[in-house]
Amino acid sequence: MSFGRLERQAGPQPMSEINMTPLVDVMLVLVVIFIMTAPLLASAIRLDLPRAEGTRPSEVAASVLVVLDASGQVFLNDRPMAPAALRQSLAEVAARSPGAEVQLRADASVPYGRVVEMMGVFQAAGLSRIGFVTEPPVASRATQ
Repeated sequence: MSFGRLERQAGPQPMSEINMTPLVDVMLVLVVIFIMTAPLLASAIRLDLPRAEGTRPSEVAASVLVVLDASGQVFLNDRPMAPAALRQSLAEVAARSPGAEVQLRADASVPYGRVVEMMGVFQAAGLSRIGFVTEPPVASRATQ
């Protein structure tokens, strides 16, 4: 019997580098998700807009966005407004730029009488250019 030294092999060394590839992959996926969802967040007010033929957004020098949701709440540039404050704000816009256009986004379930009432408010404030925001029909979207 001989007593000698047994050879030992060194065990695996701990890895001292961080693999950055999975981190970069996850970050790129998040960037793509944000790029795709950013245009959808343009207006936080959810509406069921009516569909109409020939709807194209127009570029206007000065415009204000008035939203009328299904519950009857009125928003001016995505801020809820009381009727008196809406009249005052629209009068201020008309005083600053008389040729400004009001872009009206009304939910499809809003009664026609309420839309006409809002048109009267716009004209009383001195804003005679009114644009109705709609969505194109489903068939038109597929061809574009």
